Amino acid sequence: QVQLVESGGGLVQAGDSLRLSCAASGRTFTTSAMGWFRQAPGKEREFVAAISWSSTRTVYTDSVKGRFTISRDNAKNTMYLQMSSLKAEDTAVYYCAETWRASWFRDKAFDYWGQGTQVTVSS
Repeated sequence: QVQLVESGGGLVQAGDSLRLSCAASGRTFTTSAMGWFRQAPGKEREFVAAISWSSTRTVYTDSVKGRFTISRDNAKNTMYLQMSSLKAEDTAVYYCAETWRASWFRDKAFDYWGQGTQVTVSS
């Protein structure tokens, strides 16, 4: 049983920074790819960033490139999303996700999900 728990969300002002964390338990954290997705009110959930189990591969959606950094600490079974220069359009519920699919880098398909953490950016 995989459990993913996000934390670190909150209310910030435009231009601020915030770091999200995702703690994993259950199946081993290593060998899996991890990712962040977000869903804004009235919109579909969208891919934000993902990272391989060895951290050698990362991928970002265009709108966050240069502002967000994904990382993971396998010894702590935790993944992070460092967000800087936040914009109002970054407001969403952020979800972490995990997968063992080999195709994750190409199709951004993930199998296990956390409950989400709210990020609100005021302009």
